[in-house]
Amino acid sequence: MHGIVKKLGVIEKILAYLHECIHVDGKLMESILLPCLTLLRKLVYADPVVRLSLAEQSSLLLLLFRVSLIFQNDRAVLSETTVLLCLLLFDEVARTETWADGITSDDTGLPAFTLPVAVVRRYHLPVRITAHHIVSPNTVVVPLSSECLTMKPVSDMLKMAWNLSWYHGTENLLQLINYEKEAETFLDSLKLSSEDILILKITHTNYGLQDCLNSIIQAVSHRDVRGALTRLSFYILNDRLALKHSSGSCGTTLKSFVWQKAINRFLQVLPVSVEDEKLLVDVLRFLNKLLREQRSSLESDHLKWILKSLLKNKPKSLLGLLVQPESQVRDEMDEIQTAVRQQLDKELIRLFNTLLFCSMSLTDREGLELTGSFRTELALKLLQCLRLTDAPHFYGLPSLERTLRGMVHVTAVPDWSTYSAAVEPVTICKKYLTGLLEVISSFYVEWGGNAMSFMGKGVTKSTVLCLLHLSHEMMAQAKDTDWISLWSLPYDNSEEQVHSQLGLAWLVPLWVDRDPEVRFTALGIGSALTSLEIGCIALAQSCQNISGGLWGTVINILLDQSECSMVRREAAFILQNLLVIPIPTEDVKDCVWQGPCVHDEESGLSQTGKPALKALLYHCQFYEHVNQMVKHCYLGCYMFDLNSSKEENLIIEKGGITDFDDSLNLWKAPSSQSRSSHSQSTSETMIGSASPSLGSVPELQATVPKNSACFIPATVVDRLTAQGQSDTTTTESPSQHDSPMSATLSKQRAVVTPALLSAVCSLLHNLLVVTPQDTGIALQEAHLLTALSSLVSANLVERCILELKTPLGHPCHIEHVKAQVLLLLQYLSSVSRLLKSCLLVDSQLVIQDELLKPLLGNTFTILAIRSKDGLDTELTSVFHETRVDFFNLLATLLWKSGQISFPSVTAAFANHCTAIIDTICDCIHLSTTYPALYMASLQFLSVLLNEEGRRQLQDKQSICQNPTISFLLDHIEGCQASVTQLTALTIQVCERKSSKDVLKEAATNLLLSLLAVSKNAQKCALEVDLIDSCIENMKLIHAQLNLDSLKPGKAQKKKEDNLIKQLRCSMQLLRNCLFQNEECKMAALKAHLVPVLHSLWPWFLIDDSSMQIALHLLCVYTANYPAGCASLCWASGGQSSLPSARSAAGNSLMHNILKLASQVSNDNSPIQQVVFCLLSNLALSHDCKGIIQKSKFLQNFLSISLPKGSHKIPGNVSTLWLKLLLNISFGEDGQQMIMKINGCLDQIVEMCKYKHKSSQHLALLILHNICFSPTNKPKILANDKAIAVLSACLESDSCAVQRIGAASLWALLHNYQKAKVTLKNPSIRRRIDEAYSLVKKTTPQAEENELHAYYLKCLENIVQLLDC
Repeated sequence: MHGIVKKLGVIEKILAYLHECIHVDGKLMESILLPCLTLLRKLVYADPVVRLSLAEQSSLLLLLFRVSLIFQNDRAVLSETTVLLCLLLFDEVARTETWADGITSDDTGLPAFTLPVAVVRRYHLPVRITAHHIVSPNTVVVPLSSECLTMKPVSDMLKMAWNLSWYHGTENLLQLINYEKEAETFLDSLKLSSEDILILKITHTNYGLQDCLNSIIQAVSHRDVRGALTRLSFYILNDRLALKHSSGSCGTTLKSFVWQKAINRFLQVLPVSVEDEKLLVDVLRFLNKLLREQRSSLESDHLKWILKSLLKNKPKSLLGLLVQPESQVRDEMDEIQTAVRQQLDKELIRLFNTLLFCSMSLTDREGLELTGSFRTELALKLLQCLRLTDAPHFYGLPSLERTLRGMVHVTAVPDWSTYSAAVEPVTICKKYLTGLLEVISSFYVEWGGNAMSFMGKGVTKSTVLCLLHLSHEMMAQAKDTDWISLWSLPYDNSEEQVHSQLGLAWLVPLWVDRDPEVRFTALGIGSALTSLEIGCIALAQSCQNISGGLWGTVINILLDQSECSMVRREAAFILQNLLVIPIPTEDVKDCVWQGPCVHDEESGLSQTGKPALKALLYHCQFYEHVNQMVKHCYLGCYMFDLNSSKEENLIIEKGGITDFDDSLNLWKAPSSQSRSSHSQSTSETMIGSASPSLGSVPELQATVPKNSACFIPATVVDRLTAQGQSDTTTTESPSQHDSPMSATLSKQRAVVTPALLSAVCSLLHNLLVVTPQDTGIALQEAHLLTALSSLVSANLVERCILELKTPLGHPCHIEHVKAQVLLLLQYLSSVSRLLKSCLLVDSQLVIQDELLKPLLGNTFTILAIRSKDGLDTELTSVFHETRVDFFNLLATLLWKSGQISFPSVTAAFANHCTAIIDTICDCIHLSTTYPALYMASLQFLSVLLNEEGRRQLQDKQSICQNPTISFLLDHIEGCQASVTQLTALTIQVCERKSSKDVLKEAATNLLLSLLAVSKNAQKCALEVDLIDSCIENMKLIHAQLNLDSLKPGKAQKKKEDNLIKQLRCSMQLLRNCLFQNEECKMAALKAHLVPVLHSLWPWFLIDDSSMQIALHLLCVYTANYPAGCASLCWASGGQSSLPSARSAAGNSLMHNILKLASQVSNDNSPIQQVVFCLLSNLALSHDCKGIIQKSKFLQNFLSISLPKGSHKIPGNVSTLWLKLLLNISFGEDGQQMIMKINGCLDQIVEMCKYKHKSSQHLALLILHNICFSPTNKPKILANDKAIAVLSACLESDSCAVQRIGAASLWALLHNYQKAKVTLKNPSIRRRIDEAYSLVKKTTPQAEENELHAYYLKCLENIVQLLDC
């Protein structure tokens, strides 16, 4: 059957079906796929020939793998594909011909598919496969015959094993002084020869290395030292070939030896002859090899020793060898001397560069001082080597390149010029600038750029990179801004043009150099110079004669799609810096800085300032280009140019690397010639804005990032990123009239990296500040914010972080992934800052659903990533910066559009609430090391909790679709422990005495918000005795205030203000801790809160703010807590129940509150509102009502002046009094209190007539409550106005007023027959009957059923009582 179907081509047909399946992503092919795979598996398993032929087809393996990915959820398909892959991948080791004899292809029985045991144990195979042993475990091992012992390899092994065993190891054997005498008892066949002993000495690492070092110390000739150094080099080479590097036996052993003693004299004594120089070359070569192999694990003591040796004898140290004496001219040296001298210079520079690299690991004070001194001293020596005035040195390009490369290493770290006692840092920088500009002018500018220059590529790159480093150093060291003028070049030295300056225009040819790294570095110099205003002006003036000027040139570079990302990124930084200087809105001729200038050739008109900027951006289609950048951004770790043409490959194969004119073609080669855009070698300037509106531009403030001085990344990143280049590079400056969209017609589009988009985001930020309205409209029309915010997904960042925390690949790959994460995080930070600026300008730009919801999901997912463990310092620092920007964005979002965005923020927060709170706990632990992260995280959470509290106050009854913040904090199981931890940490920060005011203030604000919305936080605060500590702190403050009041003076006044501030903080914490929490109120009662407030009352009277906070605290304390209300009535503020403890003399806190209320009863102040709210709470307490009645405080109600006319609205004071009287009227004693006040009933009746809804309802409710008192009924019935008001309520348009009136009339009739006489009045009865008939006909809505039934019941009872 198998042979028939194979002849019919079933295998080819199955493979065709599989190809078709993957092309349609598995759609419409599900039903036929599984039978095809099963049939193919049976055929492959049964026929080794078919299996062999298919196993050699790599495309088939890839095809099966793609099928398994598409149908990864179908277990049957997945099983079939894995079985097929196992059969094909392990076909070679499974074929029986490879291990069995006597089996031929003509055998009728098909051999079974089996695998060796070693393979089955090595791989986790997804299927069960029969295993076999290549060598049977049952095989009998036949002992070797005696003839085998006579074989030389066997006898040598036996001889060596015998001696090592006899002397218990190699060490003891090598320590023998006379081996021949010791081995006399051995057989001749067991004695070691001199060659054997020599092999043992060499192969034993410890002995061999020590022997080499001893040979160097005891050497009497140069030849002996060279021989020992050569042997040492072989040991290092052996470790390198064994892939051991610094962990190898040689490296480990040398660390334990005092090898410095052997090398020391060669570093201290200078050579006096050619032979000495040759020997020194060998010593330095060995030292370079050793340091290079051990630079990752070099002992700090060894490194300090080398630095001390170089700095000890400065005039005659190795540093002095870099500078040749003036008398030693090249013409006087023969070829051998010249070659040796060049080799010595090369090894010296290599050693110094390696030392500079290794010294970055020194962090102690001595190490930093040694490194700094060595760096500055080396910088001065290299400066002497850069003598371009001597004509012969013009052509020493290798020497010049070595010197410049050393200068690159020297200047790569900030403050490299500050460690010289003899020369000022600014002087060193100026000398460096003079020498480097002389290189540029002599070898580059005067030759028209690299089109005609004969200067080497390395010289150009090193010179420009040194200038970039120098720009940052001069920026930091120069006390004034005059250093910018030093960067200008003259045209020539002729008398006619002695005053003519080339200025900074020498940078422009470098911007269009054929080498992308030169272009990148030269633009970096431009961005560094333009970080100062004088630099922007100087560069703009130098580019006036260039078509398009500075603005057009830089914009054209930025928008050139064929340009590599690192070059475009620096162009974006220059534009960003140019926008920092305020640009005039109109054409101002006298203005020094006019911004861009646009000239229309047709009309002949010119524009400058903001109109020109707008026209320039519109003409070059700036925002459309940015949109294209986002669409073509590549986020991966690696990228290969799989479409490189045969012609390009041919160029590389033929050695195009050495062809100077075709060096540009190297940038079309894949992977190996690409570069990373992860560079921090430029200055970028952001415009700081407070809260700009669309029509105004805020004050501009330039800020340079902290990491702008990090010129070289900590890790060398050689990511395989394609940097697409155009086929030809022109040196002409771009014209502003040529659209970049039409100009970029290159064959290959360059890859856009996240680093470029980060710079573009910063540029958009500055544009948003300069022209907020135009930029906002452009961002909306291009949908740029949505595209930028959705580019990087949180899943990608999570996956990369997980890969870094559990590294399984090659260390080089881990470095690549780390670089990828750094770029992604920096991009996310830039986008966050841009979105924050958009919120400050116009919140509508951000709060759109298609932008906001994915953004919040990504943001909270990344914030939830725990970066505490598994990440290095650099990555952790960038992660913290990204978190700062995220927290600031979220806080700004809630500040600017809290009501709109709060539901979306809550929904996104709910998905990661536990992880976010844990992250904020981590941020609190970092309060000293990363205060910005600490502040940002606490501010965000405070704002979020404040919005939750505002929502609770505004919408108490609403049921949200998503869980509220309070529900998440108190009822989610995993979140409760995190909230408890957060509360405890925050309380610890608040209680620190040495904590900074800003940090403590942020923690206090968070704790206040947390206690206000979370019962779990209140419980934690109670457990850690926050209430007791706050009350105790208030006692201490009171004592200190009383003590300081006896010491007048300004200093005491400042101290008093600080104490008052602490007092307010403690009271606010208590207020929020007691909010709606009876357990906490009981704790406050036991801790004697009221006596403490009573003692502080005189201080509250002189400070309205403190009084207001204290009254708020008492409001919360007395709300729904009778014991707390009663505690205000005792003279001692205690809980005594004895009658003698009552305050008859008016010495309780309750009396003080009534006095305060009497004083502010008519001033309509914030204190008035709070004190009446407090009295409203206290009015529910029997004891407090007694004091209110005795104090005759209610008489003040009659003094309220009511507005005339029924349509006039009563004042705020009236409403406060009505709320107080309403609470008093809830008890019968309170009802009688109100009626005992002469004229109070009439006042209330008059207030019932006003149309203001709130005041009318309150007054009617008071009248309604009074009607329930049997004692008050005769007085009310005798008041015709009161009865008229109550009967008129039945005809009101408000259902609530109708119910109040009906309930009041029913209360008057209940158990009081005399009320019938009054209420049977025809007009009143008519109103009752009409209301009753109307309510019976009315069909209420579902939510008003109970209220309608109550109203009907009231009327029914009234009618029934009146009829009987």
